[in-house]
Amino acid sequence: MSTRFNDKNVLVTGGTRGIGRAIVERFAAEGANVAFTYRSSSEEADALVKQLEADGHSAKAFQADASDFSAAESAVNEVISEWGSIDVIVNNAGVTRDNLMLRMSEDDFDAVVGTNLKSVFNYSKAAYRQMMRQRGGRIVNLSSVVGVMGNAGQTNYAASKAGIIGFSKSLAKELGARGVTVNVVAPGYVETDMTSSLPEAAREAMLGSVPAGRPANPDDIAAAVLFLASDEASYITGHVLHVDGGLAM
Repeated sequence: MSTRFNDKNVLVTGGTRGIGRAIVERFAAEGANVAFTYRSSSEEADALVKQLEADGHSAKAFQADASDFSAAESAVNEVISEWGSIDVIVNNAGVTRDNLMLRMSEDDFDAVVGTNLKSVFNYSKAAYRQMMRQRGGRIVNLSSVVGVMGNAGQTNYAASKAGIIGFSKSLAKELGARGVTVNVVAPGYVETDMTSSLPEAAREAMLGSVPAGRPANPDDIAAAVLFLASDEASYITGHVLHVDGGLAM
C-alpha cells in the first residue's frame, strides 16, 4: 500500500459519491486520515466511513450545507482538534440546475453559485489561518471545462466554475509565500450520477467532441487531485489542470 499521504489530514467536500468518493478512497488508500462532507446521503456516508475504517483507515463524515460558512468552520475545526492539523482541502461539492437563462429562476442561479463557488470560499477561509500557521498545505478546487469554454443552458454552472478559477489564482498569490499551494482540476465529461441524468443526445454530442474518444471515470480525476496535493507538486500553484481527454483544446 502506498504511503504517499501517510499521517496527512484531508478534508473533501461532497465525498459520498462520484468524483468525491473516488478522491476520498484514493487518499485513504495512500495513508491519509480522511474527513468528508455530505449534504443528505447519511446512509451512504455512514457506509463509506465503516468501509474505510474496516480497511484500517481513519475517517470522519460531516453533514453540511456546502454554502454554510459556519458548517465549514465547524468541520475544519473538528479535524484540527481531533487530528492536530489540516493538510489538504479538496473543494469538490457541486450541483447543477441547468436551463436556458430565459427560463432560469433566480433561485436556480443562487443555489448553484452558493454550492459550487461559495463553498470554495467557505472551506478555504476556514482552513486559511491554520495552514498559514503550519506554513504548509494544499488546496485543490474542482472546476470544469464548462468554466473555461462555456455551455448553453449552464450560465449558472459556468459562472460558478469560472469563478473558482479566478478565486484560486488570487488565493494562490496570497498563500504562496507560506508554503500553501492552491490549484484547480477542470474535468471534462465524466461518467457520474450527475452526468447520467443528461439526455442521451446531449451525452453523445459531448462524447463526440472528446479527442480521447471516451468519457473520464472518477478515478481519472482523483489521480490528478492527488498529484496536486502531493509533495511532487510543491512548486505548482495557481494552475488549472484540464483532465478532459482533450475536450478544451
